[in-house]
Amino acid sequence: MKHSKLILPIFCILLFSSCQSDPEISFESSSTEEFRPLYHFTPESGWMNDPNGLIYLDGEYHLFYQHYPDSTVWGPMHWGHAVSTDLVNWESLPIALYPDSLGYIFSGSAVFDTENTSGLGTAENPPMVAIFTYHNAEEANTTSETFQSQAIAFSLDKGRTWEKYEGNPVLPNPGIRDFRDPKVSQITNTDGSKSWVMTLAVLDQINFYSSPDLKNWTLLSEFGKKIGAHGGVWECPDLLPFKSPSGEDKWVLLVSINPGGPQNGSATQYFIGDFINGEFTPDDTMIRWLDYGPDNYAGVTWSNLPSDQNRTLFIGWMSNWLYANVVPTKAWRSAMTIPRELSLFDIDGTLLLKSAPAKEMEKLRFEEFKVSKETSSLPSEAVEITAGVTDNSFLITISNELGEKLIISKENGLVSIDRRNAGKSDFNRDFAAMHSAPMSWEAKDIRIFLDASSIELFVNDGELAMTSVLFPTSPWKTVGISENLKSLKIFNLKK
Repeated sequence: MKHSKLILPIFCILLFSSCQSDPEISFESSSTEEFRPLYHFTPESGWMNDPNGLIYLDGEYHLFYQHYPDSTVWGPMHWGHAVSTDLVNWESLPIALYPDSLGYIFSGSAVFDTENTSGLGTAENPPMVAIFTYHNAEEANTTSETFQSQAIAFSLDKGRTWEKYEGNPVLPNPGIRDFRDPKVSQITNTDGSKSWVMTLAVLDQINFYSSPDLKNWTLLSEFGKKIGAHGGVWECPDLLPFKSPSGEDKWVLLVSINPGGPQNGSATQYFIGDFINGEFTPDDTMIRWLDYGPDNYAGVTWSNLPSDQNRTLFIGWMSNWLYANVVPTKAWRSAMTIPRELSLFDIDGTLLLKSAPAKEMEKLRFEEFKVSKETSSLPSEAVEITAGVTDNSFLITISNELGEKLIISKENGLVSIDRRNAGKSDFNRDFAAMHSAPMSWEAKDIRIFLDASSIELFVNDGELAMTSVLFPTSPWKTVGISENLKSLKIFNLKK
């Protein structure tokens, strides 16, 4: 790489290979397969959708996911499996759960049964327990309404091998066609006792169940009728405790919905309120979206994080059911978002949910460029772009030599990502579109994570987030910015 100065401060040499203003940046391609992300998780081959069974144990973050290994189109669902020690480098492991006579293995969660309440392990070796939905595909094609039920499996070797519970299903279907995606957590009751709580998607509402042992479940309450967005089926819920900025105890309920999102198709809404005696009560009836882009769906959070992390860690499926089966990838299909940290923030007395990049993402930075010019080259397909915002508006244009371009902006209270001319789009008539999100408060800074086939935009460290997949015919090579942006930095991200 060429530099405009030959002598650099010693600390710059130690920290980054480049840290000066307006360097000459040379693009160097590092992708080995068209559209394959360099730092987002993708399956080695085959189909992937919802993240499942997110759990941390003994230094490893486990990512299970909906997987069909025999095709790049959705099919009989398995649980794929990967682990990471740092959230940025993932090791793919053998498939964890296979379909069987009871059905496909649909979405769910995993917990570490520390006290062996299930009796599936021992006091010395407590089990990791997966809670998932069985989907009987043959019955689904009949008039049956009971083809989905909840089941469990357990592992005694840190998730490497799994055994399904012989008493499955642990929660039979009561006669409801959409009855799926259990997210289980352990909650301390007002009397100090503990119980397992299952948050389950049921048609277009949520049911809460309680269990002492992960095997026997009792209905606690229902939530969601005539509240929130109801343009489609509710899926992949998650119930999460938080502290508000003022120190108040609050609960957030995540609910993915398809269709019915703000950009058409799939999206994740959330509700803020209280969870008392097994019943969720929202603070209001506002419709709020976790991510205003078209491509963040079915996201859930990691369980069993160490208390010293003091955070809520989330990841989502980076796609949309409008076109997920037909995007122009070959050996693999779909990626996950970057991991994010969720927290509450306050805007004029209204609580909202922040979705910020996990702090581990900074580990990917290995080369920094400080840019003061309005136009700069990009060093690779995998970059992070940061900037401060003045005048509460901005305009960024990312382009390639073919004239394709991606436009990111804030103007008149709307943050937008315009992918109408951002590469291949003929696989779906709705794909080439401009997506906008309302943001009435001031934009102070932005972070952009750009990969071979995606962009993730975070305004004010995630007070507003937008995720979009893209398929440029040639890699992005140039970024142009408006005068409203200051302190522009480009980080080359190492995989």
